[in-house]
Amino acid sequence: MKNTTIGKIGSAITGLAVLSFAISMLIGLFTDTIFVSCFSSMFIAIGFLLFMIALYSLNEDKDKKASGMAGIAFAIIYAVLIFIVYYAECTTVRLNTKLNEEILSIISFGHTGSLFFNYDLLGYAFMSLATFLIASGMNTDKKEDKFLKALLMIHGVFFFSCFFIPMFPLFTVETSNVAGTVVLEIWCAYFLPICVLEYRYFNKHDK
Repeated sequence: MKNTTIGKIGSAITGLAVLSFAISMLIGLFTDTIFVSCFSSMFIAIGFLLFMIALYSLNEDKDKKASGMAGIAFAIIYAVLIFIVYYAECTTVRLNTKLNEEILSIISFGHTGSLFFNYDLLGYAFMSLATFLIASGMNTDKKEDKFLKALLMIHGVFFFSCFFIPMFPLFTVETSNVAGTVVLEIWCAYFLPICVLEYRYFNKHDK
């Protein structure tokens, strides 16, 4: 399978998963959709890893190989953390009805400020580093591709908020679900165009 094909598949999977996640979060304001949100997020990780590796594979600048490899390493760390958090939520947390509130406050992503909630933010911090580093090595000669590169590099700014916020009592159990949903919807609105532009980027290279 060609590098560009892997990239297009990854971009499509990520885009659909981000859209599914955004919809589930909105519906989640009225009913419990945490399973759908977590399930969608696992596919965001799968697709993201695919199109990041494909993007790196198209970089022919040897002077920028190190940043690309570092980006892939951070992308893998992101995927591992995300699967630990969301797979636990979809299995152990969801199916084990004997877990008490004390345990859930540690391992449940649904509990704001829990250990796994913070692991989730840490994962997205590494995701941000991955987009910044890999995008820095992109070969761009068209306006649309330069815009995509800029979006990916600006996404790296999320590293600081995702990494440092859990260290301060900004997100607690008293935090409004609406506030959290708004933040996540903003991220989805930012990242979904990236997926579309990524697909077009790989499609052009395919031709």
